[in-house]
Amino acid sequence: MVVSSAWDWSIGEKRVDTKSWTERFLQVQEYQVSADGESVAAIVALDDQAFNVCVNGALWDTPFDKIWRLRFTPDSRATALVSADGQWTLAVNGQTWPESFDYIWHPLVSENGQHIAAAIQQGGRYAMALDGEVWPNDFGTIAYSALSPSGDRTAGAVQVKVADSGQLEAFQEGTFSAAVDGTAWGSTFVNVWHLVFSPDGQHLAAEVRQSLYDYTIVVDGKPWPQQYTCVWAPSFDPVTGHVVAPVRKDGHWKMAQDGELLWQRPFAQLWQQRFSPDGSRLAAIAATAFGRWTVVVDGHPWPVTFAGMVSDLTFSPDGRHIAALAKEKDHWTVVVDGKPWQHRFERAWPPVFAPDGSGSVAVKVEMDGAFTFAVDDRIWPHAFERNWEPFFSPDGRRLLLPTMNQNGYCRKVVEKF
Repeated sequence: MVVSSAWDWSIGEKRVDTKSWTERFLQVQEYQVSADGESVAAIVALDDQAFNVCVNGALWDTPFDKIWRLRFTPDSRATALVSADGQWTLAVNGQTWPESFDYIWHPLVSENGQHIAAAIQQGGRYAMALDGEVWPNDFGTIAYSALSPSGDRTAGAVQVKVADSGQLEAFQEGTFSAAVDGTAWGSTFVNVWHLVFSPDGQHLAAEVRQSLYDYTIVVDGKPWPQQYTCVWAPSFDPVTGHVVAPVRKDGHWKMAQDGELLWQRPFAQLWQQRFSPDGSRLAAIAATAFGRWTVVVDGHPWPVTFAGMVSDLTFSPDGRHIAALAKEKDHWTVVVDGKPWQHRFERAWPPVFAPDGSGSVAVKVEMDGAFTFAVDDRIWPHAFERNWEPFFSPDGRRLLLPTMNQNGYCRKVVEKF
């Protein structure tokens, strides 16, 4: 969770001369901006064999052979996967984890930004590492991985029984499980996908395949008693701890909770469900008929549907409003509480709600090949070569707009327009 009350919300601009970076370095790539907008970073090539990270014009102390996936944490620390002498690790503000690995991927960051986990491979064996500390047990394969919201627990879908590609019977008996902090569940499955921790980090749910044709949800190693022809990723109710998931049976999709049907209405497709912060509302993206997409709230669809797709379902902080992106033909728009905006965009990014309960929504968008911002269906009258996610001030009256053009990076704070 990003805490923005301590940020500088004074009206005005702060600039960084990123234009000079293209003259200083052989290559500049993968620009990233911190959540507070105070830092801009990029991977830069010093020569053909040495790379570094440049943050606000300053290089990290140590260059690397390769650098991949530069990102900022919610608390504005720069992180990247880095390689030296053929070994990979994670660097935070230029400081690497004490151990290096044959490979590292899929870094996960806690909500407060204080903890980072990643999947690692060493000597042909797989595990997770949390803040540089590796699981006590390793496995033959690791696929999906998860980090608890507070960042103190990790999980992964792991192979616990050895079976090569020709051992079909062994595969069908189940070779995969889930491991929490390096300890695998006692049960095995044909496949395990999409691990999800409960908000308190004490429970883990996953979608599994129990046979070639039977799917269900497993919580802490215990499957739901019902089986389905397919399931999608589960979610925990943030208040009650109940587990919900879209399930397919008899040719239709419905929402189930703890193995029992929660929504009676069937859908052609149903997925990507979200609870409101207080757990009082449940929404999901659904197809009411083949190729007609919308949002369903507590089992009731919005009155509008779209032929392309609906994505990025987002609740307001108070849970009273819902926004999503919708695509119709080649253009995107924003839909708030079932009402589409009038403007259409070439591309749009996830909606951002104001925290003051007003229901105001800001979005990064692309129009006519350039990037700008839209707020409540109003377009910011300036275009940029690049921009990043807008951010509302705690009182909802101001906006932080990170942008970049030929003159460099600009952190701009404006009154909500």
